[in-house]
Amino acid sequence: MSAQAPLFPQLVAARAATSVAFGLQGFLLAVVLTELPQQRDRFDLSEGLIVASVVMVSIVAGVGSLLAERLALRWSSRTALRIGLTLLAAFGVAIALSPNKFALFAALACYGLAVGIVDAGTNMQAVFIQHGYGRFILSSFYAAWSAGSILGALFVAACEKFDVALRESFLGAAALVLVAGALAGRRLLGTREAEAGPAEAVPTGAVPRRAFLAFGAVVALVFAVDFSVGNWSALYLKDELLASSSTAALALAAYQGASLTGRLTGDFWVRRFGPRAVVRAAAALGAVGLAVVVAAPGPTVAIVGFLIAGIGLPVLAPLAFGEAGRLTSGRGLDALIARLNLFNYAGTLVGGAVIGAVAGLVNQRVGFVLSLIFAAILVGFARAFHPAATVTPTSSERRASLDR
Repeated sequence: MSAQAPLFPQLVAARAATSVAFGLQGFLLAVVLTELPQQRDRFDLSEGLIVASVVMVSIVAGVGSLLAERLALRWSSRTALRIGLTLLAAFGVAIALSPNKFALFAALACYGLAVGIVDAGTNMQAVFIQHGYGRFILSSFYAAWSAGSILGALFVAACEKFDVALRESFLGAAALVLVAGALAGRRLLGTREAEAGPAEAVPTGAVPRRAFLAFGAVVALVFAVDFSVGNWSALYLKDELLASSSTAALALAAYQGASLTGRLTGDFWVRRFGPRAVVRAAAALGAVGLAVVVAAPGPTVAIVGFLIAGIGLPVLAPLAFGEAGRLTSGRGLDALIARLNLFNYAGTLVGGAVIGAVAGLVNQRVGFVLSLIFAAILVGFARAFHPAATVTPTSSERRASLDR
């Protein structure tokens, strides 16, 4: 496909539909995570069980990503994503109707499976659409995810303010995902527009391992930092910097708001300066922000640090998926994206478990030192990215990539 092809109206529709899918994923995830305190009170869960449930979702999501690969290879990425969105809504209902903690954990595990399918499916569709456009647009999809997560948090806040019961709020969120997902699914790219791919595509087995592992490492490190901010930023401000609960919550708000800004502008910067320069600058900006967080004498400075980090680091994940999309196309791309997506969950496990363990054994400040180290390492991975912003390499470029 190319931007000049007669398929362009379909690409525009598919881009909107895939953006909706990204947004729905972020929306429901935010609802699930921000409702965890209410679930804790409802079922008398310990903090350890809450952490274990979050880790479980990440592990099972990895299985879901592999399942998405099988579904895409059997049918198409569109079918995989439509199945994932339907399951996402169904297991959202299961969470809402859980009568006890055991049913809740089972529902969360099934939800994690759907998360993995949707994560892989949305990225597959996004990379195919980017190929069709012939220019970098992947950050805009992740901006939709960020916007969805913000709306999900606001949805829960509104439900809490107006005393909407936990079950009804979950059912409402799941119904929104079901209806919007069904409507968006009809506009996704089918096999003829996506998986057909050019005849020159590199087989999955021929994809250079070094390049794949480099992009996987970037994805893992980015999500490790991202998850550490989501899980430990409020505790850091409250326990280490003695902030109030309301002030402590501003750390994540600043990071997520900056993340949305960075992702909304990321496509422009990549097209202007190329992936390599943007990765280097974004990772450096993230390292500077986290250095400010670690050195912060008080909550205000730490919040500024999280804001700076949020502008840069969240741009890197879509860049890694976009660069991986240069390595192959067609059904080989489905498999490649599903496997690259596994690094997402490896990163969340590190961010939630390893950094959390360090924070628990020493303190949250030392935990964020690890996040700072991860951001600094990301600067070195910039050389794995292409200097130019093209997204559909020629046969000669693909052959050259095999020699790297």
